[in-house]
Order: sequence, then C-alpha cells, then structure tokens
Amino acid sequence: MKIALMDSGLGLLAAAAAVHRLRPDADLVLSSDPDGMPWGPRTPDDITAHALACARAAAAHRPDALIVACNTASVHALPTLRAELEPALPVIGTVPAIKPAAVGGGPVAIWATPATTGSPYQTRLIREFAARVSVVEVPCPGLADAVQYADEQGIDAAVGAAAGLTPPGVRAVVLGCTHYELLADRIRAAVQAKAAEPVTLFGSAAAVAAQALRRIGAQPAPDAAPTGALTVLSSGRESALPAEALAYPEGGQLVRVGAV
Repeated sequence: MKIALMDSGLGLLAAAAAVHRLRPDADLVLSSDPDGMPWGPRTPDDITAHALACARAAAAHRPDALIVACNTASVHALPTLRAELEPALPVIGTVPAIKPAAVGGGPVAIWATPATTGSPYQTRLIREFAARVSVVEVPCPGLADAVQYADEQGIDAAVGAAAGLTPPGVRAVVLGCTHYELLADRIRAAVQAKAAEPVTLFGSAAAVAAQALRRIGAQPAPDAAPTGALTVLSSGRESALPAEALAYPEGGQLVRVGAV
C-alpha cells in the first residue's frame, strides 16, 4: 500500500504521521513545493498550477491514494486535481473541522490564515455547519511561515497574538491550516491559559488519513510492522526530509520508525 500526500510545505506532516499511525506498513510519498511556496498569496489559477505540479510528481510514484493535505489547495485546486487523476487515483481533500467542533455547542474559534479568514469558502462552511453556535474567526498572520521554517520566535509571537484574539469563553478551536496542527500542544496551552473552561482542538489530519484508507478499501492496522518506506519530493525532485521537519514530533516520528 502506498499513500501520497501533497502540500506547499510541512503542513503535510500531520496527515502523514496520522496515516503512519493507522498503517505503519504503508509506503508514504510526500510531495511539497519549496520552490513555489507560499501558495496563499498566489491567485487561484496559480495555486492550481502549483498544486497540479505537486500532484503529478506524486502520481508518478503510483500511489493508491493522494491526500491534498493543504486547505488552500483543497479550496482552489481540488476539482482540477480530481478531474485529471480520478478515478484511477482517489484524491482526498482537506476541510477545516468546523462541523465536529460545532457539535459541542460552542463558542468556537477558527484559527486560519488571513487569506482564509472571512473568505467566502470559510463563511460557507460556518453557515452550513455552525450556524447555531457562536463562531469567532481568528486570523493568524505569519504563523504558517513560522512553522515552515521552525522559527521559534515567530511561532511564539504569532501564537500569542492569535490567543489574544481568542475570547476566553471559547470551548473549541478549529485549526484551519494544516501547518497549525504541528503546534497543537502549544496552541492548546496558549488558549487554555485564559479560557474559563477546558478547550478542545479540532484538526483534520486524523480524518483525512482515515478517509484515504476508506477510499482504497483498506482497514486500519496500527499494530502492523513499521515496514513502510518514505519518498520525499521537493518541487518534483527526490530529496531528504527537510531539517525543519525534525523540529516537530510528527517529523521525528517518521525518522524514529526508520522510514527515512
């Protein structure tokens, strides 16, 4: 079994680690675009072009499924990717976990990039899945870039600023960018420090990993031998896992199991 994941950068690590936890025997292909990142400031057509190049590089390795582990690419490029690659290659997009977060009744905060915050896409998801709860959209300028480069000072500043914009009554925080999932513990601690009640974080990595297995008819087997291999593609070139990935437990997980 082989699962490919794509993103502009390190945001795919959370979903890759989730896939590995479910199927440690699965081969993983990680396709990112360091030459073209960040994707957020690009036009929709440009994002689609870069996402398509990433997807094609991954597809050349003949995976059984492709996870688009990027909210921006899922918003702008998913129809194009599916039109080209499916049905031969199932393509699984990433959607912010607004629906499960709203089930608890709120209030809910959605941490996202400035481009996504207030966007028609996110507004539609809120209207569809969280219309009956209180929702606060929290822009997180600079956070994704700080995560990408393992910039500790930048991470602290961006997390602190976003936590300051998060009301103390919030009970759930949606991580609306896959990069943020690499900081789950730090974000939880920052929000919980001023919260009146316990705060639950909602990411998408576990859900997309499970969906990828369902799409190919595979069952979770977390106790399988960790025999999966890892292929890393940087703007289409085979390379090593970036050093910055090792700053996060998810990157370290792949190294510790001997996949690199």
